[in-house]
Amino acid sequence: MHKDLRESPDYAAVAEHLRRLHEPAFGRPHHVTDLVATTDASRIVVTGSVYDELDGLPRTALYEVRDGALRALTSGGGSAKAARLAPDGSSLAFLSDRAKDEVFQLYLLADGQLGEARPAPAVPGTIEYLAWSPDGTRILLGVAGLGAEMADAQGSGTVGSGESGPPSWYPEVETGTPEDAWRGVWLYTPASGELAKVSPDGLNVWEAAWSGSGHVLAIASEWPSEDDWYSAVLSRLDVSTGEMTELLRSDVQLGLPAGTSDGRRAAVVEAACSDRLIVAGDLILLDLVAGTRRAVDTAGADVTAVQWIDGTRLGYIGQRHLDSVAGIADAGAGPLPETITAKELAASEQSWASWFYPAGAFTSDGQVVVVRDDYDTPQQIAIVGTGAEQVLASLAHAGTDYLRSVAGSATNVSWSAPDGTAIEGVLCTPAGAGPFPLVLHVHGGPIGAHQRSWMMRDHAVPLLVSRGYAVLLPNPRGSSGRGQGFAAAVVGDMGGADTHDYLSGIDAMIKRGIADPARIGTMGVSYGGFMSAWLVTQDQRFKAAVVGSPVTDWHSFTYTTNIPRWGLWFLDNADPEEIGNQVHTRSPVMHASRARTPTLLTAGAKDRCTPAGQAREFYQALINHGVDSELAIYPGEGHGVSRFPAVTDYLTRLVTWFERYMSA
Repeated sequence: MHKDLRESPDYAAVAEHLRRLHEPAFGRPHHVTDLVATTDASRIVVTGSVYDELDGLPRTALYEVRDGALRALTSGGGSAKAARLAPDGSSLAFLSDRAKDEVFQLYLLADGQLGEARPAPAVPGTIEYLAWSPDGTRILLGVAGLGAEMADAQGSGTVGSGESGPPSWYPEVETGTPEDAWRGVWLYTPASGELAKVSPDGLNVWEAAWSGSGHVLAIASEWPSEDDWYSAVLSRLDVSTGEMTELLRSDVQLGLPAGTSDGRRAAVVEAACSDRLIVAGDLILLDLVAGTRRAVDTAGADVTAVQWIDGTRLGYIGQRHLDSVAGIADAGAGPLPETITAKELAASEQSWASWFYPAGAFTSDGQVVVVRDDYDTPQQIAIVGTGAEQVLASLAHAGTDYLRSVAGSATNVSWSAPDGTAIEGVLCTPAGAGPFPLVLHVHGGPIGAHQRSWMMRDHAVPLLVSRGYAVLLPNPRGSSGRGQGFAAAVVGDMGGADTHDYLSGIDAMIKRGIADPARIGTMGVSYGGFMSAWLVTQDQRFKAAVVGSPVTDWHSFTYTTNIPRWGLWFLDNADPEEIGNQVHTRSPVMHASRARTPTLLTAGAKDRCTPAGQAREFYQALINHGVDSELAIYPGEGHGVSRFPAVTDYLTRLVTWFERYMSA
């Protein structure tokens, strides 16, 4: 019988650490996302995450930046998110689940003041995003059925999984594609109250944006499974007739569509991606009248957000190396020129990523409103660009002061891989001189990126640093910020050259006197979990590993995940029925006999992306080979651990595992 971890001094210490961080901000936002602004920045609205206590997920609420502070715009039960201002700034549309938990519907707040919002008619399902038409008369709604799959970036599972369902004894039944698995586009007309679906049945729309006031740009596929997003195409929908016209298909992925108010031009980002909703790549302009398209030269930045400022100027935000950047591409009023070179407005080592990648809102005069932070700087809402920078509000409080006092510092670092490729990353260290015990922290993806951000957006990083560990967070080949050639280098070779990008980083930290070679660990979630499991089978230097939501057996993964084609694409399009290809040679479980590293494995029971059986397989293989291992499967979690008190339990297990085998 296992001892209850909650009775341990370590659990009490971690709980106290989290209390000191979060309690001073109870009842007000501790983190904000999804910033929107009017073209003159006279109104700026964000979605804030709010803990009233450390239990479950935070609720979300809307806040407006006023007089140097965040003023609440929504009240009442449930959560509110996805605020969108009407073109004239007078009305605010947003989503709330106040009528039914985790089922979001449309609400309107007419005067911009805190008060009772007016509900629109309910749609069948939940609304994921919304957008006002350029003339301000209609609102586009992206509607998902309650059986629609969520991306692993959202925690995996299905949209309606939080609903109370049948009794506990009732079987889990799958019979192909359920009727409520689809996503579509609806339109609501506030003046008349008319609500109607405009996308055709039998088409799944993942993402949509206005193209003039009579058409919609849609990233769409013929089927609704998460795997189908990877081959979705860009089309244009006539909202009057329902006719779809294909505009662009790609060998990689498409996202972030944006159209001009006159409907003449469109933009989209083309990128090799490993996760839906996490898109960073090349910026493509389309002339919808002439039928031409051009790539925009952004000087190597991977574009992560786009916004038409007017009919000719397209603002973009992205990541270049470890920096956040913003610029404007001016396509002119005539036919698209052969070469379009963007003008850069601002660049910063600080992160502008309130969720995953850099984002923000452009003003008509070429300024950019962003949510920015740094490892030791809590989020600030600021205006950057051609003029002097201006901080409008800050999320600092007594809890962030506490965390800054114990979390050391962070710096950008680089080193050379064995083949000479320059690899970059972020190094977080305690006060004092090294060498320190070092934990390698592998990001998810594999196509993703670290930037210096508030405590690296991971409770584990400052907690480890506060206990005397250095944490290295690399951006190996496959990461964003270095162009599509660098990102695509991991496609077809996951667990190949990227392996040595990590090992050479550890070697560099040892050589520089930062890392103690006798105390090296590794950790990560998703691809970070796969790579941490893979590393301990390839190199025996690691004294401890914490492997979260991993893939450890690509063969069984193919037949249990909701994204099997994604996995095979990243494994050189291997056939799982053939022996000897990457499905087998890149599976950590197939090399478990080489492992000597004590490994803690964690997983969520609701994870459809990397099912919990993947963690169990590697745990069982290590135990069978006499390697210390522990498995923790969280019943209420999906992809990763995000709900309290499970977060406290996970962090306690993580720090005690490293302290047991490589004490600081």
